[in-house]
Amino acid sequence: MLLSLFLTSNFYSQESKTVKNVVLVHGAFVDGSGWEGVYNALVKKGYHVSVTQHPLLSFDDDVKAVSRIIDQQDGPCILVGHSYGGAIITTAGNNPKVAGLVYVAAHAPDEGESEADNGKKFPPAYQSLIKGDDGFDYINVNNFADDFAGGVEKEKAHFMAVSQTPTADAAFHAVIKNPAWKTKPSWYVVAKSDKIINPDLERMYAKRAKSTTIEVAGASHCVFMTHPKEVSDLIISASKNSGK
Repeated sequence: MLLSLFLTSNFYSQESKTVKNVVLVHGAFVDGSGWEGVYNALVKKGYHVSVTQHPLLSFDDDVKAVSRIIDQQDGPCILVGHSYGGAIITTAGNNPKVAGLVYVAAHAPDEGESEADNGKKFPPAYQSLIKGDDGFDYINVNNFADDFAGGVEKEKAHFMAVSQTPTADAAFHAVIKNPAWKTKPSWYVVAKSDKIINPDLERMYAKRAKSTTIEVAGASHCVFMTHPKEVSDLIISASKNSGK
């Protein structure tokens, strides 16, 4: 009977340490709708999931938009960022409500670094970035499916291309201060066939941050869409281990 009480008490103690709030942060050129598969997987497991919709007009504005959602959480949360969203969570993750960080094929710059400069050190495979005269960048529609959305169903990838959100070029050059991964536990998904961010850069980020890391074979930059189970499973692992 005493053993049963001990085991029951231990079970509830472990459950109470699980972070049940998750905030999903999209990257450049897309919006939060791409997280739908991950969202559904997490909600079915009982998580409270928020999806940000930041404007991609400037890095500071995007951090403020994400921070607003973090502040709305009723307790600690796991903050998840894809691509450029990784730079955002590296700053916004300093919010005391953030218990852990999950990077999904994402940038995780250090103090004094920008994702644009890091990308020059580890050049990506794609050549389809178009820099507009107005200071906003986008991906060539004709190359979007192959470069950005490999593995995504053809019609959906085309719709993503024609509905993409141009992103302020200056956002990619934002210099990071006080990176949250230095004080918060982190997890990382490396997309092994990523053309937008060099997988070796992703590995460097993960190793430097001492992140718990998985690598997804054949996954493109849209690994969060094509492999929602692997991504959601890692988020769940983060939710159970961020308090340890």
